[in-house]
Amino acid sequence: MFIVESIAKIRRMYYVEGKGIRTIARALNISKNTVKKVIRTDKTKFELTQHSRKKPALENHLGILHQLLEENSKEPLRRRMTARKLYQQLQASGYKGSYESVNLVTRKFRRELEAKGKQVFIPLDFESGEAFQFDWGEEEINLNERIIRVKAARIKLCYSRHSLVVVYPNEQLEMVMAAHAEAFKFFEGCCRKGIYDNMKTAVSKILGTERKLNEQFAQMASHYLFEPSMCNPASGWEKGRVEKQVGDTRRNFFTPILKGKSYEDINLQLREMCLAWSRSHKHPEFKDRTIFEVYEEEREQLIKYRGEFEGYKLYPTVVSPLSLVQYDTNMYSVPCEYVGIAVNIKSYAWKVVIFHEGKVIGQHNRCFLRHQKIYNPLHYLPVLERKPGALRNGLPFKELMSSLPEIFTKIRNKLESYEDGGKQFIIILSFINKLGLEKVTHACCCAINAGGCSAKLVERYLYPSIPIEEEEYKFIELKTQPDDDCSIYSKLYLKS
Repeated sequence: MFIVESIAKIRRMYYVEGKGIRTIARALNISKNTVKKVIRTDKTKFELTQHSRKKPALENHLGILHQLLEENSKEPLRRRMTARKLYQQLQASGYKGSYESVNLVTRKFRRELEAKGKQVFIPLDFESGEAFQFDWGEEEINLNERIIRVKAARIKLCYSRHSLVVVYPNEQLEMVMAAHAEAFKFFEGCCRKGIYDNMKTAVSKILGTERKLNEQFAQMASHYLFEPSMCNPASGWEKGRVEKQVGDTRRNFFTPILKGKSYEDINLQLREMCLAWSRSHKHPEFKDRTIFEVYEEEREQLIKYRGEFEGYKLYPTVVSPLSLVQYDTNMYSVPCEYVGIAVNIKSYAWKVVIFHEGKVIGQHNRCFLRHQKIYNPLHYLPVLERKPGALRNGLPFKELMSSLPEIFTKIRNKLESYEDGGKQFIIILSFINKLGLEKVTHACCCAINAGGCSAKLVERYLYPSIPIEEEEYKFIELKTQPDDDCSIYSKLYLKS
């Protein structure tokens, strides 16, 4: 078949240069019929036409072949027959023709089937302040010189493309609510609609096209005044903006790997990266403005930030004989007077708070390791009055001295020379639960400065109205201090 350039040359020689058909054929060394065809059809390009060939041997078996192809298409991929297998099945029914004829029909059927199954995507358009999209992704960070996997919550404004990324240890409901609180604080407002996939923390049941939302999630949406909108199952393209952001942030924010001493440190870095990205990148639709400039325009259309929603998960339990409550494989201490009593645990993203009849009885930083025991030594101080020996080997008191100010170590060291020094130190510790650590620390400092260290002297500074005997804090004072070093006597005593 002639190429376009050869056809153009024939047409110029005939119409422009006025040459005859025989002359053109001789000059280009082609057939006169070819020259005539180009001139008479007046076409600038010829298409190759395919003529369907008859398949007389297959015609009587086409019905069986189409039936086999239909049945075969309904089978799982690994159980579908190849064209060769279909050919063998036709041979068993009396087909005498070639394999190639069967293969041509099979390929045509599969092309038509694939064309039916291909999805068509329609570009989405959002108004200013109309919607945001939310999604999770898994990333790796370097936390305290350890590489760990974390869950990254991504919230993106659909109109301006301004976004925020926050990392958490997992995807539980408390993390979802905390991520929304951080995002709406960051955006200084909220859109009218939130677009999500069907995550279990938000959707408790799918009823056809309807969704039954988790009660706590619905309360959060009501607080911030946005309407949750769930995508169809396995239809991630319905929130394509945030789906694309997963890959963008992984390449630009988490590569090279982020390093930090705490989650707060990592999230602060991500916040700055999100702001820098929006200020330095052009908006994909408004080419003359940055993402942040478009966000400043959209900010006026957002629902005003209404303060943080108290997002927590409530869990009822009973305090064990070890004065511990269990939540999420870990155990947290509570004051020992609540042993055997029913309490409620409020689990937040970063803390665990224990309540009894509306009163806070314990609070701990949330632990994300498994099967750990988290103690507050102050919860066990009343037990020490009955079991003072527990101060030496009791598990809750292993790190007690390191958690208290240094003055308590000085008091304890001085009291070791007393016969009842252990009991007196326990009495001093018991004041912490009653009056607070700051007041007891000040009283201990005053006692040490006065030259004493007994529990009665510390109590005197905590309760100034209580009288105290002279000998409790006044000792023999030498008129003339010794000049010689008397420590040699201690050495001789130790040698003997």
